[in-house]
Amino acid sequence: MREGPKVHALGAVTRLRTEPGSAGLDERALLDRVKARDMDAFERLYRIYQPRLARFLNTLVQRPQVIEEVLDDTMMVVWQTAERFQGKSKLSTWIFAIAYRKALKARTRWPDPVADVERDIRVSLEPAPDEGLHNQRLHDALVEAMQQLSAEQRAVVDLTYFNGLGYREIAEIVDCPVDTVKTRMFHARRRLKAALSGTFADWL
Repeated sequence: MREGPKVHALGAVTRLRTEPGSAGLDERALLDRVKARDMDAFERLYRIYQPRLARFLNTLVQRPQVIEEVLDDTMMVVWQTAERFQGKSKLSTWIFAIAYRKALKARTRWPDPVADVERDIRVSLEPAPDEGLHNQRLHDALVEAMQQLSAEQRAVVDLTYFNGLGYREIAEIVDCPVDTVKTRMFHARRRLKAALSGTFADWL
């Protein structure tokens, strides 16, 4: 019996966990090919977004065993509903919005984080540090301090500092007014400044 598109797509998602990422690709062109059910294009798009989504979802869900499930669910929605994307926003905004909604739904099933016993041995989702020890220490300090924030505040901080998005894009992703995003960032920064010290606090 011939396998359907969903089976093929899920198989592609599984294979991609061990394949290298892709860079410099035209994401919109890839999505147009995904609309035509081009599996190679879907795999390339997955490679582009997997590390970014994994980090973002870890900020929200904080359960390693759930992150992969939510990430796969997100990319399945991209595969199944690609034709609905009309280009009114950035492609990344659309995909991150899907991931955010999936993460919130997952949090209703798994509200409390568990200790990540593999944290020290897992290969990092971040590129190898090449900006110097200070930047790496700053990154690590910020990630640790973010644990004191609410999930909504962590999402705003992650999208701002780690993904370089503006308030309007973030508002689209988390589906709230821009003023609400600004308020969440204001309170998040206050808590982060209190948690960080010296030069790190000044960075915010």
